[in-house]
Amino acid sequence: MIANKNTAKKTAEVLLQINAIKLSPKEPFTWASGWKSPIYCDNRIVLSYPPIRNYIREKMAKHIEKQYGKPDVIAGVATGAIGIGALVAEYLGLPFIYVRPEAKKHGRQNQIEGYIQKGQSVVVVEDLISTGKSSLNAVKALKEAEVSVKGMVAIFSYGFDVANENFVKENVTLHTLSNYENLLEQALDTHYINKKELETLSQWNANPSEWNAN
Repeated sequence: MIANKNTAKKTAEVLLQINAIKLSPKEPFTWASGWKSPIYCDNRIVLSYPPIRNYIREKMAKHIEKQYGKPDVIAGVATGAIGIGALVAEYLGLPFIYVRPEAKKHGRQNQIEGYIQKGQSVVVVEDLISTGKSSLNAVKALKEAEVSVKGMVAIFSYGFDVANENFVKENVTLHTLSNYENLLEQALDTHYINKKELETLSQWNANPSEWNAN
């Protein structure tokens, strides 16, 4: 679910402007999974542009307050959301922690880095949602630490059905500043893509694992 339409379009606009999101239907990218994709998203680039990172920080923080009230702690999902999560926590004047994909093999063997107590409430910040598995893995670790997870807020989602199913299955609410649908609308409105490319991009989103650029 997006925060609101205006925010979704504006967020898509700024992500395209700084090439945090690239659309290339004619020369697709290859993801680590092996999928061919006409889109590549790296929202960590946001951190290199102060006006844009401030916009993202403020929109995420205000949406968290509106949707969940102030939690006790903000949690970022490592590694992509550590930076933006810390900025959101700073804006809200809240403690910050982050969650690793798995516990460290050495030292204190932490999976959750930072201080949080049992029973405290947390909102999880993520940079990007694809299938949702890594994001929900962080939620699982927090719940195992007996922390109350109020929900998750992310910058962008590809809007895959499998992600929606995964979040419903785990009973975790997800809100994003923007998503694939609004990205395509914005890209078409600003002539970043044409109608033929829009059709190709829409076909990919409907069946990404089987999509072939040819």
